[in-house]
Amino acid sequence: MHIVLGVSGGIAAYKAPDVVRRLRDVGADVRVILTPNAARFVSPLSLAAVSGHGVIVEQWGDSGHGGVDHIHLARWADLLLIAPATANILAKLAVGIADDALSTYALAHRGAIVVAPAMNTSMLQHYTVQMNMAFLRDRGVIVLDPDSGLLACGDEGSGRMPDPPVLAEFVKQQFAALDLEGKAILVTAGPTREPIDPVRYISNRSSGKMGYAIAEAARRRGAKVTLVSGPTAIPAPAGVAITRVTTAAEMHAAVMEALPAQQIVIKAAAVADFTPVSVSTQKIKKQAGEEEKTLTLKKTPDILAEIGARSPRPFVVAFAAETDSVEASAREKLVRKNADLIVANDVSDPSIGFDSDQNAVTVIARDGSSTNIERAPKIVVANRILDLIVQRLG
Repeated sequence: MHIVLGVSGGIAAYKAPDVVRRLRDVGADVRVILTPNAARFVSPLSLAAVSGHGVIVEQWGDSGHGGVDHIHLARWADLLLIAPATANILAKLAVGIADDALSTYALAHRGAIVVAPAMNTSMLQHYTVQMNMAFLRDRGVIVLDPDSGLLACGDEGSGRMPDPPVLAEFVKQQFAALDLEGKAILVTAGPTREPIDPVRYISNRSSGKMGYAIAEAARRRGAKVTLVSGPTAIPAPAGVAITRVTTAAEMHAAVMEALPAQQIVIKAAAVADFTPVSVSTQKIKKQAGEEEKTLTLKKTPDILAEIGARSPRPFVVAFAAETDSVEASAREKLVRKNADLIVANDVSDPSIGFDSDQNAVTVIARDGSSTNIERAPKIVVANRILDLIVQRLG
């Protein structure tokens, strides 16, 4: 693996020597480009010591003394990782500005690009930054979701760079064999919405991020992926066939239509268990003196159980989002739904699960064995789940 690590001028730049060391631990040869502002946070000498190569800071001059032959380096590199990626470098990448060594090199680079945004939460949430990240994703750049927690400025929120071991693991995954090539995989993601009247519905807090991460990871590993998604704000992963649905009944119909062509089914969607018996065609209004309103519900189709009962059936991976007795509840569901694996996560923890960019899960197999996947960005968790599927498929 030939990796160019680009380091831009955020406080998280101090982690760059550890990022280099972790990358080398997974077998990468690493060359580093610092922006002038990044050099205020971390010493080029320390990065040269851990990488074993000279560090590029200046855009001009002899490459042996801090300049860069960006064309030669672009021919050498397999992947460009920018960590941390500031709002400034994201904007430069989005519009093609090349006014320092890193942004100039990025224009010449023709391999994969991974960026790890890191900044204050308010900056991260700014419309322009979000627009630039969305544009880069549309161009095929892998934009990692920042971690949440205490920031260097003292604020708490999203904007932390993922830890160096997580970045190194993610880079390693980009070079994994196409171990799902030729496999047809159906993934469900997101919530469903069960209408009560034209303005109200029953739903849940699922964002769809875990299912979308699995779909993207499977596609990158060579699978032909079909994604059936409830309502989300997430753009469709590139190269994935997507069917968008709203209700549990619509998701049932879409899954059953696609099912015959699938070898693997991963049911990450949070499908409503119940739906109103009747739906009002007009907005239901409060009546004078009315203190209570009764809503009668009926069961929705049990998509997972229906798939599990088929013979023959695909390899089935279920999800169990639980708030108590997490592993016990998941084991019971695994048997009841006749799945091959079940992914259990504790959604009572606000730092993982619903609407979080992070997750930590336990994957349980039919033979009773279990594997704990520690907290990491959902794309990393997705790849580790896929690793277990590949192992089970032999």
